[in-house]
Amino acid sequence: MKLRAAQGKLKIEHSIIDGLRPVLERLLRATPEIRAVIPGVIRRVRDARGEPDIHVTVQTTNGWKAIALSAGARQELFFSTSLSKEELAARLRKSLAD
Repeated sequence: MKLRAAQGKLKIEHSIIDGLRPVLERLLRATPEIRAVIPGVIRRVRDARGEPDIHVTVQTTNGWKAIALSAGARQELFFSTSLSKEELAARLRKSLAD
């Protein structure tokens, strides 16, 4: 069974690193062009301290892959969207600032 939140666009079957879920929910409310956000693998890292930060990295078949850093961990995020890398990055920055 698939669990979803934020208008059915945020897949929450797996864990999401601390502080990231509210950012993603704000992003989905403000950006109808994003069809889905799928959180991926979480790994521990030493340099991920403080507030969440998200970097868009590579294009995928149906959108973009990003890396989120927060609370001593990094997590892959997959965005299903038609937005360009620059547009997605700008909207992520706005959601992180809110």
